[in-house]
Amino acid sequence: MRTSIIFVVAALLASCTTQQQSLEPIPGSITYGGQPRTKLTKSPIGSTFDHRFLGANGTRWIETYQIQPDRTVEIVNRRREVEIEFFNHDR
Repeated sequence: MRTSIIFVVAALLASCTTQQQSLEPIPGSITYGGQPRTKLTKSPIGSTFDHRFLGANGTRWIETYQIQPDRTVEIVNRRREVEIEFFNHDR
């Protein structure tokens, strides 16, 4: 049981990312290949939203975007989505 908890904590720490100055889009990002054609005209400037997608190698990603003053979107955070399974070893 103790090793399971250590593994879960290690997996959570590994999924954390430090915020970088500028994140480059990867395949699956909303801004991969350029800005989207539609502008978010009703969303407040500075507001954020998440986008979940499956990367090229099967990794699940969560990106957070922020709406800029010119109505473009910028990636402000990217993290790997980690699936944690809990096993009952008391059987």
